[in-house]
Amino acid sequence: MSFKKKIFKFSISQKILAFIGYLYILFVCYTSKIQIINSELPEKLWRENKPFILAFWHGQLMMIGHVWKSKAVLNMLASSHSDGRFGAYIAGHFNLKNVSIMSKNKSPSLRKVFKILKDGNYIGITPDGPRGPNRKVSEGIIKIAFHSQVPIIPLGFASNKNLKLKSWDSFLITYPFSKCRFVWGEPIIIPSSTKDDDLDKYKNFLEEKINNCMNLAEENLNA
Repeated sequence: MSFKKKIFKFSISQKILAFIGYLYILFVCYTSKIQIINSELPEKLWRENKPFILAFWHGQLMMIGHVWKSKAVLNMLASSHSDGRFGAYIAGHFNLKNVSIMSKNKSPSLRKVFKILKDGNYIGITPDGPRGPNRKVSEGIIKIAFHSQVPIIPLGFASNKNLKLKSWDSFLITYPFSKCRFVWGEPIIIPSSTKDDDLDKYKNFLEEKINNCMNLAEENLNA
């Protein structure tokens, strides 16, 4: 393990770096022109206090705190390893809360997720996370939406000044003084009559809808 990775694993190091990251995100938001399209879609559910599952690609995590305009907390599903803890520290500075889905025996447990949704709260999921493949929906989010009968709302983001890291998710770091755009998609309900054989169909459908939001966000951004 490299020295940098060892340092990153220390909680105090992560907290310091997370605060620096938080200040950077604030600076980007303050100096950039940010447009939000179709904001009436989540606003309707926020007003009615109805839960939903926010779905966006892992590589677009950086700016999510800006688009979440509800006073209610967005519970982000996260891994329990060091990357997940680092994300939790940054999220804590916004109205976001990282929720680990790992149980005591280290196996994934969705009981906590279903309780959050049953209580009328909101969940955020990167359906290609935590380790990929990039921009490919896993069946977990589909099963959660199916069993809870809570809608999924896709979201796309784009900026005209950015750096894409050479990571598995092509993580997007938006620069200050950018033009940015968020696009919300229509809510997606997974019917209660859905069979296991239909899961792939809805995985592909959600993938298409998130990518559509991304394409609309990118459209004419440099104009």
